[in-house]
Amino acid sequence: MSEISAFRLYVLRAAYALIAVGLALMVWPKLIQHTSEWALKDGDTFGLLAGIQVLAMLGVRYPIKMLPLLFFELTWKSIWLLAIALPLWHANQVDPGTTDSIQACVMGVVVSVVAIPWRYVWEKFVRESGDSWRWSTRSA
Repeated sequence: MSEISAFRLYVLRAAYALIAVGLALMVWPKLIQHTSEWALKDGDTFGLLAGIQVLAMLGVRYPIKMLPLLFFELTWKSIWLLAIALPLWHANQVDPGTTDSIQACVMGVVVSVVAIPWRYVWEKFVRESGDSWRWSTRSA
């Protein structure tokens, strides 16, 4: 871990903590007092977000190992902004609920872009060889 500064690790931990606390405040109260009316419509979304919240808590302890969680956050929020929010905005069909979602997603994208140690990502996820596709009988 000598490749990543202590400051960058604190930034990562802060990003994971922000995700964990934000989702805990938003998602868990709705999951605890859910009704059957939204179970099919929103239940899967809230279940997914609760899972992200739990994994973000792990990110506070293991900020580098949990980088794929930030990749996921950055990816799904960017896709939602481009595929859903942008067409609605172009069609002048953005309501207050969509505005709230846009603000939350933009904030999530900004936090992810700032927190992710891009030089490390480049070295470890792009330049380094991937895992072998073959089974090895040797232990690591």
